[in-house]
Amino acid sequence: MNKVYNFSAGPAMLPAAVIERAQAEMSDWNDSGMSVMEMSHRGSEFMSIAGHAEQVLREIMEIPSNYRVLFLQGGASTQFAAVPMNLLRGKSSADYLLTGIWGKKAVAEASRYCDVNLAADASERSFTEIPSPETWSLDANAAYVHYTPNETIGGVEFHWVPDVGDVPLVADMSSTILSRPIPVERYGVIYAGAQKNIGPAGLALIIVREDLTGEVVEGTPAMLNYQTHADNASMFNTPPTYSWYIAGLVFDWLREQGGLRAIAEVNRRKADKLYKAIDESDFYSSPVRADCRSWMNVPFTVADGSLDAAFLAGTRQAGLLALKGHRSVGGMRASIYNAMPEKGVDTLVDFMKEFESSNG
Repeated sequence: MNKVYNFSAGPAMLPAAVIERAQAEMSDWNDSGMSVMEMSHRGSEFMSIAGHAEQVLREIMEIPSNYRVLFLQGGASTQFAAVPMNLLRGKSSADYLLTGIWGKKAVAEASRYCDVNLAADASERSFTEIPSPETWSLDANAAYVHYTPNETIGGVEFHWVPDVGDVPLVADMSSTILSRPIPVERYGVIYAGAQKNIGPAGLALIIVREDLTGEVVEGTPAMLNYQTHADNASMFNTPPTYSWYIAGLVFDWLREQGGLRAIAEVNRRKADKLYKAIDESDFYSSPVRADCRSWMNVPFTVADGSLDAAFLAGTRQAGLLALKGHRSVGGMRASIYNAMPEKGVDTLVDFMKEFESSNG
């Protein structure tokens, strides 16, 4: 099979070493005689897999002991409702920093349960930048402040942690988690869909400070109550066991790479190479303001939109897959998560230069 590089925004490519190990263990995990897919989630074999995954994640992310780690179903989108249900805690409003389409979805869902204060709103700028913190209208009495550190579709990313005082900070880190070290202690809740930097689709990771569990909005379903899952080690119901297992293999792989500080260096280099190719060309352009460009999702356009189809056909032929931009913004998008090797970015940059030379 010819070598391909998958630039999909999610489900995204997994590290080759993880795929190979999962393949080797597919029918018989650790001489158990069972595939992980057929194990009881309460059996000793899977309990050891689950415990190991959490232990390694805590190690590489440096998660403090007063945070609970939950491996759940429903994707990040379920957390759009779970967050207000768990964090309102008698208050009636929450602050949201709106910088992209996923943040907009979170706002729409939260509005069902509380008054949403748009403390920052980049919609008038077509979600191409982050409003200056000096313009934010944060409410010191808000139940929490929610933001999306990296907007997968628009390619806008916070390169700092917002200062929100004593109000719990909540982050949808679906497309940035594990790409670099983060100060977990600065957050009340971190949540992420797995299908970008964690593992296959079907799993959601939630990291929640213990004091923010146990008091939910009346009528909250048990499955959306963080305390339910914290009390049951994420085993209140049958969890997405195989996705959890693969996530554990990804955590092992990250540790073998040298951890999050080492992977951050690689991710910075990959992003710098791609943005350099865009910025040094009159043929390509980035819609995102330079100081808030994403390391993980790089949208770009070609000078003549009529060439989009030819560009995408050429990339597919070159083994560069899933570069079509999201339908809401068009153009191209290269998602360069942890599993994308630097060689993949180099190959894309080479193609872009050749395409420009032939069509510029």
